[in-house]
Amino acid sequence: MQAITFPVAGEVRLTDITAPDAGPGEALIAVRASGLCHTDFDVLHARYGPGAFPLVPGHEYAGEVVAVGPDVGDLSVGDRVAVDPNLSCGTCRSCRRGLGNLCERLGAYGVSTGGGFAELSAVRAGNLMPIGDMPYELAALAEPMGCALNGVSAVDPNPNDAVLIFGAGPMGLLIGLALRAQKVTQVTFADVSPDRLELAEGFGFRAVASGSAELESMRREIDLTVDATGKVEVAATLIDYTADGGSCLFFGVCPPAARIDVAPFEIFRRQIRLAGAHSLNHNIAAALGAIRAAGPDVARLVSHRLPLEEVAEVLAGKAPATGLKIQAAFDK
Repeated sequence: MQAITFPVAGEVRLTDITAPDAGPGEALIAVRASGLCHTDFDVLHARYGPGAFPLVPGHEYAGEVVAVGPDVGDLSVGDRVAVDPNLSCGTCRSCRRGLGNLCERLGAYGVSTGGGFAELSAVRAGNLMPIGDMPYELAALAEPMGCALNGVSAVDPNPNDAVLIFGAGPMGLLIGLALRAQKVTQVTFADVSPDRLELAEGFGFRAVASGSAELESMRREIDLTVDATGKVEVAATLIDYTADGGSCLFFGVCPPAARIDVAPFEIFRRQIRLAGAHSLNHNIAAALGAIRAAGPDVARLVSHRLPLEEVAEVLAGKAPATGLKIQAAFDK
């Protein structure tokens, strides 16, 4: 079968590899849509965990069950499913507390074992969620939407909160939609891109330009500030925009060695909560529900549906000049 592989750190290949079999407790799925994530680049360069080369990347995917192994249960050939990529041990302290996303031995399809940038993928049956008639390109957004929902749960917003999200890219917009699913309506986006601000407005959100006087007027006026850019210089400003008693969510993936200045006295005196959110946490079903609630317009977050060879080129550094979510599309 055709697949993208990372044979060693920093190297991308499109090649033919042996198709996997469905082992005990597994189903074999024909991948129909597989999304590209910033994390895939970190995996490629061994910046996310210890690295597991050679590897088939891709952790945002959906497809059709084409074979089932022994002891699978209710899954059948022909079922349409989305993948929860996380592989947690179930026994460590985090897992026992219901935080499988923080598992001490956390693995994931596309990160520590073969994932969705391949024609076929063998996946544990417990990591597959039926999608009904949802289009595959929307179902492949379930993983990032699950991450967005996990981020929202980390700050437990009030429906009356004023929210400011820095970054109107796919993940920022998914956070906005996740907040809307929890009845939070006062959501503003800040971005440097007029096109992305226009897209945010198209989803019914308020949008302001980064560096504008309108944005500056919001300092210390926001109940929940969110960084969805992963840029250190943006993350460093969250506290400045947060109202007394408010919360900051560090959601974007900043470089591991990056640091920002935080004044403990200010956090104490202004009673500000700082929160982070990593990955998704067994919430694919809720993510699919949030995607359905957002409606078919959520498909606008997918700007490119490319064949595997072009996705391999993007991973190798030939990304489109502009765009949002890139997905690998597979012919049926």
